[in-house]
Amino acid sequence: MPLPSDEKVVQTSNAIVSTLHDIFGPHPGFRPAHAKGVLLNGTFTPTEEAKALSKAPHFNNPSTPIIARFSSSTGIPELPDTDPNGNPRGFAIRFLLAETPRRVHTDIITHSVDGFPGSNGQDALDFFTAVRDGSLETYLASHPQARAFVDLPKPTPVSFGREKYFGVNAFKFVSAGGKETYIRYRVVPASSAGGEAYLDEAALKDKSPTFLYDDVPELLESGPIMFKLNAQIAEDGDVTDDNTAKWPEDRRVVELGTIKLESVADDQAAQQKQIIFDPIPRVDGVEASADPLLEVRAGIYLISGRERRAA
Repeated sequence: MPLPSDEKVVQTSNAIVSTLHDIFGPHPGFRPAHAKGVLLNGTFTPTEEAKALSKAPHFNNPSTPIIARFSSSTGIPELPDTDPNGNPRGFAIRFLLAETPRRVHTDIITHSVDGFPGSNGQDALDFFTAVRDGSLETYLASHPQARAFVDLPKPTPVSFGREKYFGVNAFKFVSAGGKETYIRYRVVPASSAGGEAYLDEAALKDKSPTFLYDDVPELLESGPIMFKLNAQIAEDGDVTDDNTAKWPEDRRVVELGTIKLESVADDQAAQQKQIIFDPIPRVDGVEASADPLLEVRAGIYLISGRERRAA
């Protein structure tokens, strides 16, 4: 995973990482955002529709091993699960495509609201700077995209397995025949899980500070945690280079496959420091859109990952 080649992108990525450290305090060895998390092992099994849309190996192989990470928002590793600042929750998925002659993988990164506070890296930097400086309300008054993100409901889920997750950016699928289709990822609990479910303030008061993470191994005792990976399909004229330009809800949604999480990963502390998820697919059959936020996000993940590994 290389640093972006654009110097301005790297500068902006560095500035966002530094600003997040200012907001949450430095916590060496942890991510500056979504610091609290848990890694799980599992498998992904694609549908025939996925095979038709993309020639990527994980959409065409019978199944692919995955490592996934549930996480809580903020850069505070010990944030109580009952703190509403832990929302939106994160869900990242790494598809392990090959181990030899070199490790090959591709990632999907999602969170539990269908939104983001800006269209590009500078917007994100300005938003987090306003949070740091205590001037957020003033900033929101003149930035409707950020206001829309802040105002989105962010309830606390009953469990990570009863939450829905959204990809921030659009991507381009390329089929074996060369057909191009723009999509946005959505991850939803499998029907067997019972769908999304959330806690109100009264119910949250009775929960422990670690209830979401304690729940993961307890859920696995009764079977895998299951999700459906879906894709919302763009139509002609839909904006694909601005994450804040949402597509109409009547757009077709296609099921791409089943995510089955089967065990908590070993060596959590070491793996959490080591793994760097990548917002850019870097795999034949799935391409980045022209969304300028993607390169900045990739820079943030790599810079913070290198910090974490060096801690």
